[in-house]
Amino acid sequence: MTKTEIAKAFSNGEFEKTYNFIVENSEWIVVEENTFKGKKAIIENCNQVGSYFKSVTTDFRTHNIIVDENKVVINGTAEFLRDNKRVSFVSACDVYEFNDDNQIQKITSYCIQSK
Repeated sequence: MTKTEIAKAFSNGEFEKTYNFIVENSEWIVVEENTFKGKKAIIENCNQVGSYFKSVTTDFRTHNIIVDENKVVINGTAEFLRDNKRVSFVSACDVYEFNDDNQIQKITSYCIQSK
């Protein structure tokens, strides 16, 4: 997978596709919410988030992808529905930093939630 494909999969909640591309000492910062240090902590959080995604209908929309050397930035929205009713709506921007082997070293996520 390319850096862009890895980043897009992660941003769209297809976490399992990205696990082989996360370094052991990686870090995921969800600004103003939480920080996950290390591949294990990141995968554990992905599993929790993934369980939630399976309990709702998701509509991920990618608006922009910007690539600059070892960085990929993706912004978009995610709508979550249950019984055809909106549970939540998130506008997000994820900044991915890769090493020279196309592996994620750091993710910084900015999420703005609305109803």
